[in-house]
Parts: sequence; C-alpha cells; structure tokens
Amino acid sequence: MVELTAEMIQRGPGVDPELARRKRANVQQLRSLRERLTSSSGLRRAFDHELLRMFARQRSSAALTMVLLAAVLAVLAGNWIAPGPAFIWLAVMCATMTVSLMLGRRFLETPDQNVDIRLWRRRFILGELLQGLAWAGFVGLLFSAPEPNVRLFLFFTLLVVSAATAMVSTTIANAIFAGIGPMAVAFVAKCYPFQDINSVGLAASAIASQGYFVLLSYRQYHSAVLGLEFQSEKDALIAELEQAKANSDEARRRAEESNIAKSQFLATMSHELRTPLNAILGFSEVIKNELFGPLQVPAYKEYINDIHASGQHLLNLINEILDLSRVEAGRYELKEEAIDLAELVEDCRHMLNLRAKARSITVRIAAETNLPRVWADERAMRQITLNLLSNAIKFTPQGGEVEIKVGWTSSGGQYFSIKDNGPGIPENEIPIVMTSFGRGSSALKSAEQGSGLGLPIVKGLVDLHGGHFTLRSKLREGTEVVVALPPQRVMDALAPVIHAPEQRRASIRAA
Repeated sequence: MVELTAEMIQRGPGVDPELARRKRANVQQLRSLRERLTSSSGLRRAFDHELLRMFARQRSSAALTMVLLAAVLAVLAGNWIAPGPAFIWLAVMCATMTVSLMLGRRFLETPDQNVDIRLWRRRFILGELLQGLAWAGFVGLLFSAPEPNVRLFLFFTLLVVSAATAMVSTTIANAIFAGIGPMAVAFVAKCYPFQDINSVGLAASAIASQGYFVLLSYRQYHSAVLGLEFQSEKDALIAELEQAKANSDEARRRAEESNIAKSQFLATMSHELRTPLNAILGFSEVIKNELFGPLQVPAYKEYINDIHASGQHLLNLINEILDLSRVEAGRYELKEEAIDLAELVEDCRHMLNLRAKARSITVRIAAETNLPRVWADERAMRQITLNLLSNAIKFTPQGGEVEIKVGWTSSGGQYFSIKDNGPGIPENEIPIVMTSFGRGSSALKSAEQGSGLGLPIVKGLVDLHGGHFTLRSKLREGTEVVVALPPQRVMDALAPVIHAPEQRRASIRAA
C-alpha cells in the first residue's frame, strides 16, 4: 500500500527543499541586516548586549586582582614618597574600582529588555577613564622623584597595568584608550624634555607598547565578535534542527496513525468486501454450470467464465490485502499448535505439483529425519509455504528445478528453504519486492500476474512467529528464500509419565 513518508508530509506536495532553504537564509540575512542598522556598533543588538555582559563579568572578576596590584605598587612607591600620599592614592584607586564593580553588577542584574546599549557602553568607558586617571595619578605621585630608577619602575608599572587593562577591556572597542591613555600620557610627560637617550628610549618604548596593546585589544575584540557569530549560527542551526525534528516526528506520528487507521479499516472490512464477491462467485458459478437450464447464446458462457475468473482473482487479492492489513494492524491472532514442519512443506509441494508438472518443472524436497514438531500457527505456516513455493514455480523457466530443504538451524531452531534456478532478482530490486505491491523487473517483463503482496505477508507472518526471513538472489542464477523459526518454538520430546506403582517397582529394582 502506498504510504507517505514523514519528509513528504513535512515538505508538502510540490515544495522544493532548496528553495525553502534559500528563503530561510534570506529571512535570517534580512533580520541580521535590520538589527545591524539599528545598532550603534554595526553589530546585532544581541551581540552588543553579550559583549557588554562579557565586559562586566571580566571587570568584576579582575577587581580583586587589580586592587592587590594597586596595593603592591603603593607599598613599593614608599621608597620614593611618604606613606600618606601613597595611601590616599590607593584609596582613590579602590574607589574607582568599586565604581566599575558596581556598574558591572548593576548591568548584570538589569533585565535584557531594559538595557540601553549606548548608555551602558558610555558608562563602562567612563569607568575605565576614571581608573585610567587614577593610574595617571600614580605617575604624578612619583613625578618629582629625582632618582633615575623611578622611570624604570613607572615603565614596568605602565606595561603591567596596560596588559591587564587590555585583557579586561577587549569586548568594548574604545575602552582601551580610556584605560591606558591617561597613564601613557603622564609617563611620556615624566620623560620630557628628553634630555638624554634613556628618556627618549623609555618614551618611545612606552608609545610602542601602548600601540601593541591597542592592537592586541582590537584583535581580541574581533575574535570575541567572531566567536559570537559562530555561536549564533550554531544556535540557529540547532534550533532549526530541533524544529525540523519536531516537524518530522509530528509528520511521522500522523503517517503512522494514518497507516494504522488504514490497516484497521481494511481489517474490519472483511465481511463487507467478501459478501458481495461471494454472491458474484456463487451466482456466476450457477449460471456457468447451467443449473437452471442451458444458456441459449454461446457467448454468454464465455462471459460468465470471465466473470467467475475475475471475481475469484479479485477475492484472492482482497484476501491478501486483508491478511497484510491484519498483520500491520497487529490484529492477526496466531492459533498455535504442534505441527510437523517437514510434513506441512511436503503437503504444500503436493498441492502445487500439478502446476509444476504443467510447466515441466521438477520440485525436489530434502528433509532431515526425526525432526520434532514446532509450536506454530498451521494456517500461517501453510500460507507462507504456498506463497514462496508458488513464486518459485511462477518464475522458474520451463524445464527448470525447484529445490526444497527442511532441517535444523545452527542455533537449534528449524528452517525450510526454497531455491529456484529462475532469472533471479537484481540486488537493487530486493528492497522493492519486499514492499507492498512491489514487483521486480522480471515480473514486469514476463507480465506475471500477482499483487506484489506475497513477500510482505510472508515477512509479517514470520515476524509474528519470532522467526527470521532471508531472501538471497543473483541475476541469472536464481533465488533462494529461507524461513527460520527460533529454538523456543521447537518442542523437545518429553519424558514418559511413570505412575506411582511402576515408579516404586523401578526404584526397588534399581536398589
């Protein structure tokens, strides 16, 4: 039966998947462009917000480290200045860091929809400027110190502070200038008027190092933006995959429900479909046999023969459809009993022997002896055997051979196989013949009659028994089908029942 796949239901008829993909890409590009046009930095608003969030977190996590650095520098500055000014500078430095810390925490606590990106960016840059001025004040404290080592000390302080500021302020592009600019200007002023080579070298090194840190900060900024873009694309892809999976699951669920409803409908239509056909077959047979008198026109007898044959063919087709529907709907109930598999296969061979002889086909059977009975549905096993043997005879050329084997499987179950020397089935057509109404090229070329339901019914009935169905075929070498029943269905011979008196005498003899 024709079944719609989940992909077909999801896409709908006539929908080009490539066109749908391009439409989704255009919509995403338009949304991204609109967000960039309304953004102050040329990025998406979500990117701007995430960059500010990253800055606030980095500044908050680096606050304690920067305070400890300022404290160490204040202690070292005591070698050149009095402790009082150094302590006052440390207090100012802690105050500016506290302002930046409070700004970061307040930003993190503000709901996303209430955040003004431009306002908060200005606030963070202003906080960096306050810290930069505080670091410039540290240079001012040591500005009048006469020792030449002061310049080296301030130079290394500038390098350490600039490196720390560059790493913290990478997610706001212009914050680096506010953080390191004032201290760099103050240090160059300390080296002025460049009376010796040391002053010129330190000033040039300071300017070069600041340029390097600015370049490093911008590279880190672009890396952060690129990471956010990759993350956004990944999140969009994941969301699209999840939506596609949800749509696919829903479409599959609907397809399965439709398939089950179809199978249940056909399974319950047995009486409604068979009753009119039985009437057609019965009345046509009465007319065909001329029970109430001869037919006056000879052509009528030919017509009634065609009606009877067509009705019989239609009834067989409906029976196969109903059997398959019951199997698919799970309404096929097995009436299990102990059966002799070899005897059942031989009986089916005998039933189809006349059809084989009409085409000069030899049917050979080889069965192992003393096979125990198996617990199975006799009607289902007979239908399996007749379908497979009928197919073998149908597609075996005139004068060919069909070989049947019955025996043990390697795991302790029982099997029977049917092998013919017909044209075979191409390997790429095996999945086709296993589907409902599927017919291979050999059947189409030879115009053999058949509904294409025999093998699916066989597969379903074998699965109901917990068995295994195998189809092996090669082009121009024939086809072999194997039906194997599991060991659990083989009935082992039971020990004879011994009545109490006989059991007592046997125990006395044994003693």
